[in-house]
Amino acid sequence: MTSFNDFWALVQDVWNNGLYGINISQVITAVGIFLIFLIARNLFTRLILNRIRKWAAKTETEIDDAVVDAIEPPVRFIPIVMGIFFATEYLGLSGDSAQFTEALNRSLIAFLIFWALFRASEPVGGLLQKADKFLTSSMIIWLAKAIRIAFALLGAATILEIWGIHVGPLIAGLGLFGVAVALGAQDLFKNLIAGLFIIGEKRFHPGDWILVKGVVEGTVEQIGFRTTTIRRFDKAPVYVPNSQLSDNAVTNFSRMTFRRIKWLIGLEYRSTADQLEIVREGIEKYLSENPAFAKPDQTATFVRIDRFSDSSIDILLYCFTKTTDWLEWLAIKEQLLVEIKRIVEKAGTGFAFPSQSLYVEALPEDIEIPQLSNKQ
Repeated sequence: MTSFNDFWALVQDVWNNGLYGINISQVITAVGIFLIFLIARNLFTRLILNRIRKWAAKTETEIDDAVVDAIEPPVRFIPIVMGIFFATEYLGLSGDSAQFTEALNRSLIAFLIFWALFRASEPVGGLLQKADKFLTSSMIIWLAKAIRIAFALLGAATILEIWGIHVGPLIAGLGLFGVAVALGAQDLFKNLIAGLFIIGEKRFHPGDWILVKGVVEGTVEQIGFRTTTIRRFDKAPVYVPNSQLSDNAVTNFSRMTFRRIKWLIGLEYRSTADQLEIVREGIEKYLSENPAFAKPDQTATFVRIDRFSDSSIDILLYCFTKTTDWLEWLAIKEQLLVEIKRIVEKAGTGFAFPSQSLYVEALPEDIEIPQLSNKQ
């Protein structure tokens, strides 16, 4: 009987001081409190989000609706944080255990706040789109990313401070480490700075058609922190380091106001002066009457009899089309070529081609003189 009493006393002692001196019944109750909040999470989330969505639906802007969708995961995490808080409060811990649970609850609340800010910053970044008169689309994307990174760093620093880890000395230590890394990552920082210059100078934007001689030609897709993605016309993506785009000359075809046509039209030497003038005037008339071409008061446009070449009399044609689209420009250029062909034929002359004439002054009397004609 004495042995049974000792056993029962041991059971009671374990029940009362089973887990770090905490009554097991309190532990079970605390777990029950946490489970209640966990079970009620879906109901809580639905009630809170439905109220917020109704309020957001009354506004004209769509940004608040996007914010509500973005913060849904943090809102679903609120009951878990509340459950842990009330469960640990019910236990009535003291000493080191109380300090630990307090730091845990503070960390969870800080994590919840900065997580919500981190997720909400992405749709809120849409507000920066209203500043497109002052900021480029690439700069807006960079600022939105920088805001999200800032919230993540602030949240990490806050949680570290809660647990007694001072951020100042840690940053100083990372600074020394950063110097060592910087020496081995000079190209990385060079490309990063070059990307900032590209965006600040507004050299090009996503969607622009650019040419960097010896590097790439194509359409800009994305300006990243280190590289810029350019899609070639064969649809192959090219990832160009920003330093190459910053240090080299970049031709931005998308910003052309007009597209140029420059030809030397060679006519035969047998063409008379009147025929040359007829051809020149016919081309000028076509350019002035065709709405596809820019007028002389808009940009340089002229047709001039230019020079006597080796095998032709050249007419210089210099004009611009109003369209900058490559396919449209090709079609207009084709129409111009056909029209010039008609004008030359109507004038009764023709196009010259490289030729050579061979003249022989004297030959032996017994050799017949052939008709020589060598055209190349």
